[in-house]
Amino acid sequence: MTIVTMAPRAPLPQSPPSSPPSAAVRWTAVLAGLSALLLTLVAVGWPPLTGWDASVAGRAHQAALAHPGTTHTNRVLSDWVWDPWTMRALTAVTVLWLWRRGTVRLAVTVGVACLGAAVAQQVLKAAVGRERPQWPDPVDTAHFAAYPSGHAMTATVTCGLVVWVLHRVQAARPVLIAAWTLAAVSVAGVAMTRVWLGVHWPTDVLGGWLLGGLTVALTALAYQRVGAADRRQ
Repeated sequence: MTIVTMAPRAPLPQSPPSSPPSAAVRWTAVLAGLSALLLTLVAVGWPPLTGWDASVAGRAHQAALAHPGTTHTNRVLSDWVWDPWTMRALTAVTVLWLWRRGTVRLAVTVGVACLGAAVAQQVLKAAVGRERPQWPDPVDTAHFAAYPSGHAMTATVTCGLVVWVLHRVQAARPVLIAAWTLAAVSVAGVAMTRVWLGVHWPTDVLGGWLLGGLTVALTALAYQRVGAADRRQ
């Protein structure tokens, strides 16, 4: 009698488990969605949003007229401390520091992100063409279209990139705490000054925050993807 035996079947190859999306991917998706939503509502002039803008801006302007000392302080903070060119100078210092310490790819990434944010900001201003608040008794003036706020977006990009860089280079904990604190104060403070001075609607600075955060998230994601590609080669 011939006994036929079957060879054991080789197990089917299993695909490796997919890794969960990184924090950069999740933040990019969330911020992109919120940015697109706010941009759409501003572009179409959604009445509840424009009404809220007018209400908050009106109260802020009355407060600015009633407190000239605070208004002067806000002008100094807005025009010098948190001015976009001051923020870009801080980015330039960060790029030079990274270059000197040999982290060239990180330096180039930060520089390109800052330049890209500046270009995107101006393109969006021209595309949306939103008028700034108009007052019979203005306390300050500003040029170009209103949305998004260049001050708010540039401060968010700069502060976000600096904090991200410090995490990348594994800065000491006290340095990180100080950086996070200064970043939070700067990003919130510059937005308040622009609304207080009557040159932006509240949603202008909110849009600047969202787009600035999106820029930082995209920068981290691009740096992560390029680094992973280099390691696979």
